[in-house]
This record gives sequence, C-alpha cells and structure tokens, in this order.
Amino acid sequence: MALNRPTKAALAQGEKIFDRALCVVGAVLFSQAPEFMQQYLQTIGGALLEAERNLAQYHDIAKETGQTFEQFVSTTKAIAADGVAKLGDVMEASSSRVAELTAAETALRDATPLTRPFAFISHLDGAILNKTWSLYKPAVPTTLEGALYAAFGMVVLLVLYHGLVRQPCVHAYERRIARKSARDAAMAATAPKPAGPSDREPTSVA
Repeated sequence: MALNRPTKAALAQGEKIFDRALCVVGAVLFSQAPEFMQQYLQTIGGALLEAERNLAQYHDIAKETGQTFEQFVSTTKAIAADGVAKLGDVMEASSSRVAELTAAETALRDATPLTRPFAFISHLDGAILNKTWSLYKPAVPTTLEGALYAAFGMVVLLVLYHGLVRQPCVHAYERRIARKSARDAAMAATAPKPAGPSDREPTSVA
C-alpha cells in the first residue's frame, strides 16, 4: 500500500530529526577519543615508570654479582630450585614489559591526530585499557583535533545508519510493494470479466 502525502511528509520530518540525533551522538562519542587516548597515554607512562623501577632492581643485583643482566637471568634460570628458576622467567618478563610499554608510549606520543588511532589499536593493552576506562572522566573537546574527531563521528554514524539500516529497509519495502503490485495485476488479468450486453441471451419478441 502506497503511503499518502501527509504520512510521507511526517516520515521525512522524523528522518531529519533522527539524522540530527545521530550527528549529535556521533560527535559526542568520537570527540572523547582524543581525551581517552591522552589519559591512556598517561596510564602507560605510570605503568612504564613502575616497570622500569622493578627492572632497575634486577639490573643492580646483576651488577653486584659481576654479571650482565642477560647472564644473571640465564644463571638464575639454570638453578635447579623451582622458585629460583621461575624468578628468571619473571626477570625476562619484566624486561619484555618495559620494552612493550616503551614502544607503546613512543608510538602514541609521536603519532599525529590522523595516525594516533592506528597507533592506539596496534599497541592496545587490555590491563591498561581497563584501568584507563575505570578512571576516565569525559571532557569537553576544545582543540582542533577534538573537532575533527567529532565531525568524523557524525559522518561515520550517518554512513552506518543509511548504508546498513535505512537503505536495506527501503529496498525491502520497495520489493514488497512491487511483488504486491505484480500479484494484483496477475489476479486482475485472470479474473473473469463481467458479462456485457452482447453476452446476454436475446429476448424473444412476442
């Protein structure tokens, strides 16, 4: 059934309002991205300081024993006692952790506004992400970067809505109307025609 003109006008007005609401939601959500990544970077910095402090203690102990850090780790892991051998694994993990956090901090700090999301995703750390999220406080964007992310958010949500929701629904509705029209036309073509004057039996004249 085709929509009448008032209904079409009401739907068009409702769609405009919904588009504006999507723009607001997209702008608000995406404008928080620079602030969240900044706070994530700060959390990485704190974790890196702590990891470097722990690693420095292992290096100091290695120096006191007259060994390099690598030699000290190998010596510790070679000791038969399980607890001591596991300590070698802990020292190796501590060194790897410092390297990972350093790489993540450098990548995020040196990234441009356009490349920062990719650096953020490529060096994403679950523990730091959860900690940042638990402490995160939304902020009103006042920088050009925040405005760019807000505009990008509006475009993304509008494209997703129109491409994945609205257009499929419109196409489905149009196909349904087309099928109904085809059925109605077929039924009209096969329906018996009413008898006309020429089809009636002639009346006898007395």
